[in-house]
Amino acid sequence: MDVIGRLTLDQLRVLVTVVDEGGFSAAARRLGRVQSAVSQTVRALEETQGIELFLRGRQRPSLTPVGQVLVEQARSVLTSAARFEAVAAGTRQGLEPSLTLAIDPLVPTEPLIESMRALQATFPNLPVSFFTEGLGGAERRLRAGAASLAICLLLPSAPEDLMVYPLMEEKLVPVASLDHPLARARKTLTDDDLDAHVQLVLADGLDSAGQSYGVLSSKVWRFVDLARRLDFLLAGFGWCKMPRNLVQPHLEAGRLKELFLSDAFPAAYTLPIYAAHVRNQPLGRAGKWLLDDLRQRLATKERDVM
Repeated sequence: MDVIGRLTLDQLRVLVTVVDEGGFSAAARRLGRVQSAVSQTVRALEETQGIELFLRGRQRPSLTPVGQVLVEQARSVLTSAARFEAVAAGTRQGLEPSLTLAIDPLVPTEPLIESMRALQATFPNLPVSFFTEGLGGAERRLRAGAASLAICLLLPSAPEDLMVYPLMEEKLVPVASLDHPLARARKTLTDDDLDAHVQLVLADGLDSAGQSYGVLSSKVWRFVDLARRLDFLLAGFGWCKMPRNLVQPHLEAGRLKELFLSDAFPAAYTLPIYAAHVRNQPLGRAGKWLLDDLRQRLATKERDVM
């Protein structure tokens, strides 16, 4: 029997059905029981709790004030119980009880949306958690066992202890606000030009002494949050290399200007983005499904662009 203390889930189901169907007779028909059994179940619930749920003696029973509150509590308990059963059933079929994703700040959100929507439709009861941290944070969370799948940069190269799957390439372009001195300079920028101004860089939020990539200026402001760096970029605090898809609207609106650098450092280049998991910790059913779906969608999108 489904028992919660002195409650049973069956009592709560009967209570909710009586309310939804508008009476004991209709609830009995819906449940395939005789009316007396439905009435007895509700009466037993009232007696064990020492309350009255319905005002009787009317053509149609109506909820008491406490009944109005408790029927909503009953709905919540039944929903939680159904989710409990769904998670347990999924686990028996190889579905992980939850899926935790770790995402580097440079990874664009848009390609994930369609895959996550499809994941939700396929596994509606699966809890999903996202962690977006500073550069390198996704890889660290993966190794700590706090995430099962990372979508991240792997610099300078993919480590041997991770299973990695190339997903896409992120195009970066050097930019500054329209009124920044570098944006006003009408020439190809040299190392000396860049060194004279602050470069806004993404950094590891926990390892300030970690390696830096793509830093061209001796004057550096470090950010963990990509959106915060964009705010400071637009406010004219410095220059940096940003994902083209993120800054393109600001370039078109004239808020930012693309910088042209000397051949010593290309004006635009790409960073590979990977999906990864620890080699000896294989993905569960949902993680594999998400990885396959994301790779297929990105491959289709790349073919369409070409």
